[in-house]
Amino acid sequence: MSAVGLPLWLLAELTYRCPLQCPYCSNPLEYAQIKHELSTEQWCNVFEQARAMGAAQLGFSGGEPLVRQDLDVLIEHAHQLGFYTNLITSGIGLTEDKIARFKHAGLDHIQISFQASDPVVNDALAGSKHAFQHKLEMAKLVKKYDYSMVLNFVIHRHNIEQIAEMIELSIALGADSVELAVCQFYGWAKLNRQGLLPTQDQLRLAEEITQQYRDKLQQENSACKLIFVVPDYYETRPKPCMDGWGKVFLTIAPDGMALPCHAARQLPIQFPYVQKQTLQQIWYQSTGFNYFRGDAWMPEPCQSCDEKEKDYGGCRCQAFMLTGKAENTDPVCSKSVHHEVILEAQQQAENQITIEQLTARNSRNSKSFISVINVQ
Repeated sequence: MSAVGLPLWLLAELTYRCPLQCPYCSNPLEYAQIKHELSTEQWCNVFEQARAMGAAQLGFSGGEPLVRQDLDVLIEHAHQLGFYTNLITSGIGLTEDKIARFKHAGLDHIQISFQASDPVVNDALAGSKHAFQHKLEMAKLVKKYDYSMVLNFVIHRHNIEQIAEMIELSIALGADSVELAVCQFYGWAKLNRQGLLPTQDQLRLAEEITQQYRDKLQQENSACKLIFVVPDYYETRPKPCMDGWGKVFLTIAPDGMALPCHAARQLPIQFPYVQKQTLQQIWYQSTGFNYFRGDAWMPEPCQSCDEKEKDYGGCRCQAFMLTGKAENTDPVCSKSVHHEVILEAQQQAENQITIEQLTARNSRNSKSFISVINVQ
């Protein structure tokens, strides 16, 4: 037990409900079958337990967390417990009244996501008319109320050539930090990967442009920070996913399932529920959280690799999605016997697939995946 770290970062996925239909959403494909959500009292109890265990940062996520009518109550309770709180939102459903109430409740940080810098592309990807304009207005109000603000752009093939415009927009809005994060291919993004993965040339140019703006901002003594997140699919070594399985991050899904990361629900592993076990039991004793701790589970070439303490064998969810077995070496690694699936994905990135051909993240499509799963 002494070798296990503390759950310093708690992600509260308050709901899977969302007014948008982003084709790169990381929520489970079959989210529509999950009807139950933790109550206000249950969430507050989770926060209390996590804080007592050492958790310091709390992210409110979803779906769209603004769908929850008790969000200001949850923010206030978390603030009183001493958490640094972050609202991760699309901005849809946000109002000036809510921004003011959340400030009063003690919210520290708001992250607003944009689908693109172009209103037409943004709204097409979101599946919602006027989404861009509303996000723009809300971002301005976030600055008005003196929040620490991060703007997030999920980058993919259909907007990566707008990198310069995204950065210019962020600077104009006064963002403290800008995340230019290329799709991580889980959930709906994995389903739509052929239409979302940028080409290597697109990626290289986007990185160059971002660096040019970093240099410019530094010369101007600007405090705006640009973060460019490269997709695993163009790396030769895997990322140290979540800084290691069950080491720092704890995710609680809307129905109370406790997970070592937000994508782990898809794995053929039995994960515990906060309604049935304490967080102490879940973190230290549950099978799910101990499954990939340490290195005893690692196959070759991971077991004898001198980099295993850096990347922990890579992402277990990615290994499962791409090879059918979570114990396998992450195919991103060039040493993996399954690395060819990554090379094939890079080749598929040359395919011409329009936004209209992507599968939208919505209840109707989600229910179709539930039917397929039930038949199987």
